[in-house]
Parts: sequence; structure tokens; C-alpha cells
Amino acid sequence: MAKCDQGYLCEVCGKDVASITQSGLYLRYVIGEIEPQKLMSEPEHHLRCNPAMAQFIVDPKFDPVTADGPFDKKNLDPEDVKKREELMTRGWNRLNEVLKLGISISEYPLEEFRKSS
Repeated sequence: MAKCDQGYLCEVCGKDVASITQSGLYLRYVIGEIEPQKLMSEPEHHLRCNPAMAQFIVDPKFDPVTADGPFDKKNLDPEDVKKREELMTRGWNRLNEVLKLGISISEYPLEEFRKSS
């Protein structure tokens, strides 16, 4: 089955990533970590399947996630954690917005990460 026919499967749990708001791949795209042409080739995962990433989303609408071990944000530089929380939370909120906006994928990223044409 072609990838486009099966949707995006989580590389951690193997289940379908049914919504963009659950997508680690699209969150990375929205916050400028990957280029649009990589969306079809980069591995996908549910945000919750990657606690090292999800722990930085701080929003009442997102149940908190804890990352055990050396990547727990409690073990990281507080200033870096604050910056990462702000970026990841803004990115996750952007994913929630794009569902309602009916915009092209090139407009998904946060404004500072959009490529000008």
C-alpha cells in the first residue's frame, strides 16, 4: 500500500496519526525544524509517543506529558526550557488553527518560519 493510501503511521506505536494536532511531524514543520519537501519522507509519530518533544507543550487543552530520564525538561537549562515551551506551545496551537482556516500547507508554519515567495 502506498504511503498516501495508508496515511501517516506512528513509527513508535504503529497506529495511524489521525489528526494533524497529534502529529510530531507537522509540529516540527510548523516550528521550522523541517522543510515542506521532507513531509512525505520523514518519519511520523504521535506527539504523545515522543515525550521528549511533547513535554514542552504547555496548554490547558493539552494533557501534560513527562519525559523520564536525561531528556526530562527538569534536567535541562531553565531558560532553554522556557524558550522551547513557548515555541512548541505556539506551534501546537497553530496546528489547531490550521484545521479551521482552510489554508495551503505552505501557510501552516508560524509566521517567522514561512518562506517568502
